Amino acid sequence: MIIGVGIDVAEIERFEASLARTPGMAERLFCDRELLLPSGERRGVASLAARFAAKEALAKALGAPAGLRWTDAEVCVEESGQPRLRVTGTVAARAAEMGVRSWHVSLSHDAGVASAVVIAEG
Repeated sequence: MIIGVGIDVAEIERFEASLARTPGMAERLFCDRELLLPSGERRGVASLAARFAAKEALAKALGAPAGLRWTDAEVCVEESGQPRLRVTGTVAARAAEMGVRSWHVSLSHDAGVASAVVIAEG
């Protein structure tokens, strides 16, 4: 059963400008594994914008409650390339309250816009 659905978009250029003008913003929004590629290089801004959109979409799927920590939701990528959500702390607690047992996430970025859809399933 679907418990919640969220969608969000992020203008990549605007997101990049926000990261540039706000020191430490990326570290407040993302876990180290989200910021870095397996090679150790920093992930590109379009990819980060899509991950930010996924976190916003996840919050919407949970009813957008106050108090969720950005780093309590992590966008992971399986070996197949499929994105997955890993939730802990405040996000996991809210999901448990709502009966969420699994997540579905889709990310995209094209034409200067990053987007994400998150479905919470119980």
